[in-house]
Amino acid sequence: MQQAATGRTVWSWWYLLFLIQFVAVLWPPFYNVEEPDFIGIPFFYWYQLLWIILGAILTAIVYFATED
Repeated sequence: MQQAATGRTVWSWWYLLFLIQFVAVLWPPFYNVEEPDFIGIPFFYWYQLLWIILGAILTAIVYFATED
């Protein structure tokens, strides 16, 4: 990250990717359904498991994009 003169880190637009993950899993009425299922697993469960993988990918993108 870029350092300001006071030693504090500067905010980056890359951090908005965390907002996508936050909103996607924080609004249960959006994914509180059984259909469509994936290999017998209801949507409610595989959607949350998918976001674990996507969250790790988004975190890696933000990390590498903002590292010095």
